Amino acid sequence: MKAFLILEDGTVFPGTSIGSQREVISEIVFNTSMTGYLEVLTDPSYAGQAVVMTYPLIGNYGICYADMESSRPWPDGYIVKELSRMPSNFRSEGTIQDFLKNHDIPGVAGVDTRALTKLLREKGTMNGMITTNEDFDLEKIMPRLKAYRTGVVVDRVTCSAPYTVEPVSAAKEGQKCRNVALLDLGAKSNIVRSLSGRGCRVTVYPARTPAGDILAAHPDGIMLSNGPGDPKDCGNIIEELKILYDSGVPIFAICLGHQLMALAMGADTHKMKYGHRGGNHPVKDLETGRVYISSQNHGYVVDVDAMDSDIARPAFVNVNDGTIEGIRYLKRNIFTVQFHPEACPGPRDSDGLFDRFMNMMEVND
Repeated sequence: MKAFLILEDGTVFPGTSIGSQREVISEIVFNTSMTGYLEVLTDPSYAGQAVVMTYPLIGNYGICYADMESSRPWPDGYIVKELSRMPSNFRSEGTIQDFLKNHDIPGVAGVDTRALTKLLREKGTMNGMITTNEDFDLEKIMPRLKAYRTGVVVDRVTCSAPYTVEPVSAAKEGQKCRNVALLDLGAKSNIVRSLSGRGCRVTVYPARTPAGDILAAHPDGIMLSNGPGDPKDCGNIIEELKILYDSGVPIFAICLGHQLMALAMGADTHKMKYGHRGGNHPVKDLETGRVYISSQNHGYVVDVDAMDSDIARPAFVNVNDGTIEGIRYLKRNIFTVQFHPEACPGPRDSDGLFDRFMNMMEVND
């Protein structure tokens, strides 16, 4: 069956329908990862967006449910150049087309994703529609595309109630089991695995949990997760982060958590032209000069100019465009990064930042 991707500038990309055949309007973004399409699909940070995969062949190693970063996929739609119909992998448990169909996610295959990506880079992220209606009316569709907003998507992806994950390995010799509070803004599963694998007991809290409830459990450290949407839509959460900041408990934040903590401390954020999404983004540690290759998924970035330099300073910058990739807070035991040190399938260059968080909790004793 034919399918079409219609962008808000009037450009139409024809292709073949994959997954669900329902019509959807969403924000169209692209991801440059060569592997890890299942991790991309199950990353809650993609809620409210449809994903274009720039790598030309997707689905060739099938679906392995153990690799999922959450219990379900989150993108509104999926756009690829070529979809593999016969996966080859001893771990495969199904095809990507069946996975999309089972979760009611529409998509388009056969799209010139190179031309589409170049267009999004030139004009910036745009809204778009995926439809199988061959008789679509552009004049009627355009106002609907321009009116689309992702909304407050954090509430869609966070957990509904607190739960605890026990450590999967013993703490290192001489270390005690650490109790970590994870504020779930759309957390990827590997954040929990990275902590529990280091001997931590992780209690996961819904995004709008009052700071007082988290602090009442006396955590050794607090983790702020990744998540979707515009950070400025999370005003109530930002106010609670001010309380967590003042608590003196060590805090490590990733992606959306990084942005929200910066807003709580007086910085600003703005939407990027087309964002950073992929597994090949170089970031520089300003203290050591070391460059890490990182996994990223964000459309907003922190501006630190409005932040008091006595409170915080940039810790990492993006080598390609100079944007802020991490912040070091000078008066508290807190550091935050825009990229994903827990990245699966990788790269794992910055995985050691979790060890830094463990050391922060040790120093805080």
